[in-house]
Amino acid sequence: MEFELHPDLEPLKFLLGTWEGAGVGGYPTIEGFNFGQEISFTHVGKPFLVYASRSWLIEEDGTLGRPLAMETGYWRPRPEHQVEVTLSHPTGIVEIYVGNVAFNRVELQTDVVARTESAKEVTAGSRLYGLIGEDLGWAYDMAAMGQPLQSHLSAQLKRVG
Repeated sequence: MEFELHPDLEPLKFLLGTWEGAGVGGYPTIEGFNFGQEISFTHVGKPFLVYASRSWLIEEDGTLGRPLAMETGYWRPRPEHQVEVTLSHPTGIVEIYVGNVAFNRVELQTDVVARTESAKEVTAGSRLYGLIGEDLGWAYDMAAMGQPLQSHLSAQLKRVG
């Protein structure tokens, strides 16, 4: 079923669709790696985007390896170019981000990070999403495992389908 785009979603419309590509990851507590990723932004006619992301390791020979992270959530536009994002991870972490959207670019910072007893210690995050030509680029800085906020992941994805 096709729904009409809610007018509040107009500033986030550039995100709609399915995006695929590759990125790089690293952190002081882990070895650097390459990953493949698929992100989707959809809507159901209400004033929020439905978000899902999954990634997998890219082996040194270029083949796809084991599954890596997954996350799902909702992107909610607010007045005056603000946006709220809720993300849930199957590893026991839930994040609430707040930020702003302007000129096909979204900047987000964590407002809340909650975790289960068995989840790794993540205390803060910062994300940037934006168009690079027709591609979607994004970067994620993370504070975790006693480390300060610093670069963790980035990728460049192409719209598919």
